[in-house]
Amino acid sequence: MKHTLLLALACLGLGAAHAAEPKTGSALPALGGLLPGAPLPKTAGKVVLVDFWASWCAPCKASFVTLSRLHQKYASKGLVIIGIGVDDEAADHQAFAAKNKAPFTLVHDSQHKAAGFFNPPTMPSSYLVDRKGVIRHIHKGFKGAKTEAEYVAEIEALLAE
Repeated sequence: MKHTLLLALACLGLGAAHAAEPKTGSALPALGGLLPGAPLPKTAGKVVLVDFWASWCAPCKASFVTLSRLHQKYASKGLVIIGIGVDDEAADHQAFAAKNKAPFTLVHDSQHKAAGFFNPPTMPSSYLVDRKGVIRHIHKGFKGAKTEAEYVAEIEALLAE
């Protein structure tokens, strides 16, 4: 009976995803499996910032300015930023992406597999990963200059490792 219930929850995409929800110190899951067909950059040996965003989220728009600055400053030093949009409608995702012209990788989580696995607590939420693929910092929300300063300190420390 218990096995049948777990199987049913797994088929519905419930239960197991939240049990495995990433925490600081856990390994970043293979994003290709969570974002099938998405054009993802190579991340092996890189510091990676995975950012969940939505077109309806005002702080997400503000965070894109910061993420763009971080990309400009640190991409050549080994930082990869992947913005994962969670909009239900592809048109909303595309319009936001076109308007905000991010220089980093943007992908649409159209099947909500990545969002279901990560279960971001708010929009935006980001996960900063070291060169070994371990989640080192989780940011819930975006608080302007405060969050940007935290990103800079954390990224510089991870790039120096």
